[in-house]
Amino acid sequence: MIRRFNRFELKYIITVKKAEEIIEDIKNLTVPDLYGAQNGYRVVSLYYDSPQLDFFWDKIEGIKFRRKLRIRIYPLNNIEDTTEGMVEIKQRLNRTVQKRRLCLPLAKAEQLCAGVLKEERMGTGILDEIIDPLDQQVASEIQYIVRAKHLKPTCITDYHRKAFLGNIYDYGLRITFDTDVKARVHGLKINLNTSNHVFLSPDRCIMEVKVNEAVPDWMTSLLARHECQIKRVSKYCTGLATARGIRVLPFTISPVLKEVC
Repeated sequence: MIRRFNRFELKYIITVKKAEEIIEDIKNLTVPDLYGAQNGYRVVSLYYDSPQLDFFWDKIEGIKFRRKLRIRIYPLNNIEDTTEGMVEIKQRLNRTVQKRRLCLPLAKAEQLCAGVLKEERMGTGILDEIIDPLDQQVASEIQYIVRAKHLKPTCITDYHRKAFLGNIYDYGLRITFDTDVKARVHGLKINLNTSNHVFLSPDRCIMEVKVNEAVPDWMTSLLARHECQIKRVSKYCTGLATARGIRVLPFTISPVLKEVC
């Protein structure tokens, strides 16, 4: 598993119908993500932020260097049965996205993001259990950010994703389509089975094109043919703003806030 990587990300808000057309066009040039196969998979992320929402405002104000901390899970059937999580630092410098991640038991992931260094009774902590020195560096960085910024669970996003990978000629290309996009700012335990709020209209899809270096020419032509226009959308920021009624985003992707399970 790749635990550290840099890449470029292009985001688009398109109709579900157009997404289906694009998937049809790319199916012979890409391969489906093996994790979700043809049907896709569910992605749930718990985002952490400071009491002043520093990460949120960095995005809104267009700060060139910004980062996020989140725990991400991929529930299968009952979300409450999820026992593992990915702790990720997502960092952006201009157009380059950098990620550092750790795969941990969910309880340990939550402890790490709470800034817990040691188990009170056992005297051991997460850093003692991580052998890889690079992973120890990531864990230490996470604990530093949590404590320095006083991070707390702030918002959960929940959506269904279909993902496609480039073939041997387009290594590093990843195209994702996210639908049924929801969020919540209550019940901030990531594997809690509770209601969420829709913040993307059901007939809309967030498409992301991710590459290590350059977008392949055929993909550039395809995006132009389908008249796709880049949108600087953040699911975390949009979900949080919608749920809290913070009207600062330069676009509206859901006219109505609707609670769903």
